[in-house]
Amino acid sequence: MPGLPGLQEGDRVLVVAAHPDDETLGMGGTIAVMTAAGIVVEALAIGCMTAQMYLGISDAETRTAEYGSACDVLGIGRRHIAWVDDDRAAAPGRYLADLIALIETGPGPSLATTRPDALFLPAGGHHQDHQAVHQAALAAARPGGCAARPAPRLVAGYDGPEDRAWLAPAQRRPLLVDTSAAWPAKRKALGCYASQVRFDPHPRSIEKIHAQDIAAGAVIGTQTAEAFAVYRMAAA
Repeated sequence: MPGLPGLQEGDRVLVVAAHPDDETLGMGGTIAVMTAAGIVVEALAIGCMTAQMYLGISDAETRTAEYGSACDVLGIGRRHIAWVDDDRAAAPGRYLADLIALIETGPGPSLATTRPDALFLPAGGHHQDHQAVHQAALAAARPGGCAARPAPRLVAGYDGPEDRAWLAPAQRRPLLVDTSAAWPAKRKALGCYASQVRFDPHPRSIEKIHAQDIAAGAVIGTQTAEAFAVYRMAAA
């Protein structure tokens, strides 16, 4: 499958996100490419809170509904938000052991229940929640997997749009996925997140996300693409 080494129809993928919307903002096109190719994609969002946020209010009920709609558009099967209006959702970095256990063996999509061939996780970024989930997911997918904690053969990191505008240009992102055919699905999924997508010229606007995807596509000669950090890539 071009741009997705070793993945084929029937394989399983787990996408871990710090918040509902990160999966679409960071790699919605790649998810749509995979599901269209018959790859089973499951998603775990760690948490969301009802709270004041920049430029508005984060409402957990609204964000849960948006997440479900976006997952439907992208073809994601099983999906789950683990911590909703929970102290752990407010500061996941304080609960690193719980976070690792959730990704390893949690009852929703996890390494134990999904048994993925590939794991996608936040590449770190500027946000403390993304950094915590990045650290926990790498710990969960560490080498030496076992029956209770299988080790995916592909482990890769995706960036959010703010990270792509600010931090990622200085960091290696060697895996690029052609998402040209999937851009309409990504755009539709982004539109599901009315409470989170911003107006141009904010990096989280659909226009700027499209511009970033066009720039990534230019690297490999396609209309659009998404770029990933690679932590592990092993042959089947």
